[in-house]
Amino acid sequence: MAEEMFYWQALNRALYQQMEADDSVFLLGEDVGLYGGSYRVSEGLYARFGEWRVRDTPISEGSFTGLGVGAALLGSRPVVEIMTINFALLALDAIINMATKIPFMSGGQFPMPLVVRTPGGVAKQLAAQHSQRLEQTLMNVPGLRIAVPATPQDAWWQLNQAIRSDEPIIVLEHELLYFSKGEVDTQVEAPPMHRARVHRQGADLTIVTYSRMLQVSLQAAEQLSAQGIEATVIDLRSLRPIDWDSCVQSIEQTHRLLVVEEDSSFAGAGAEIIAGLSERCFYLLDEPPKRLAARELPIAYNGTLEAMSIPRPADIVAAATDLCQTKDAI
Repeated sequence: MAEEMFYWQALNRALYQQMEADDSVFLLGEDVGLYGGSYRVSEGLYARFGEWRVRDTPISEGSFTGLGVGAALLGSRPVVEIMTINFALLALDAIINMATKIPFMSGGQFPMPLVVRTPGGVAKQLAAQHSQRLEQTLMNVPGLRIAVPATPQDAWWQLNQAIRSDEPIIVLEHELLYFSKGEVDTQVEAPPMHRARVHRQGADLTIVTYSRMLQVSLQAAEQLSAQGIEATVIDLRSLRPIDWDSCVQSIEQTHRLLVVEEDSSFAGAGAEIIAGLSERCFYLLDEPPKRLAARELPIAYNGTLEAMSIPRPADIVAAATDLCQTKDAI
């Protein structure tokens, strides 16, 4: 039976379930223990499982992420929480040079059941150094899987799946999603972790997006509907691998593509999505595909400037309307 819960509660319950079921699962990171996590994700876990399995760490991301790699090599299933993706820059050696390379360099003798959870994105006036979206940095790393849950249900499904996997997986969580609510059914079987999810069906264009931009795109789709434009909205749920088939199936019906992302457009996730779908759908598209992304500048502290720097529903409506303006003429 489905239950409404916050996004952070879905993650919390997934952690609790996996730690209860398997003693090899443990959590480490800054403020995950006594404090209960910066966004409450580890609330109550310290009291239930103790400091041996819920470990507060120093402010040393490279060190404790490397500790997670070592623990995974010895048979544990560590879940490393990096307080914000901006700090993950300090842990890239452990993630890129160690976690993703060891299974390959050992010929598969050493699996890497490591999960790195980290929030990111543009939140509320966290300024340039704390508002980064670094998915494009991680997408370029062979051997690394990237899950981007946008709903509480997906947070529940994908964190459970990540912890049970023997591959290194990054779970990217958006800071503004933690207190979003949604229905979660903990009994229903989960789809594959990389499978995209169609949240809305429409015949006029396909909007492909991920993370918090799903909510923004759905708001825009409602506004477009009032104008007579019906959009299909697809949440990728995963950035590596990408579920190309679900996107192609939609484009076969709509013949128009708009990719919406919160990150900057140059060499970003949207560029890869556009390239991949253009290769697969070139002769299906009635219009050149568009991508809508953040402005090419660091995020400002000022709230008004911050809001203007990333896609808003009105921006998506304008881009979609432009894509569909020749619809009746074709």
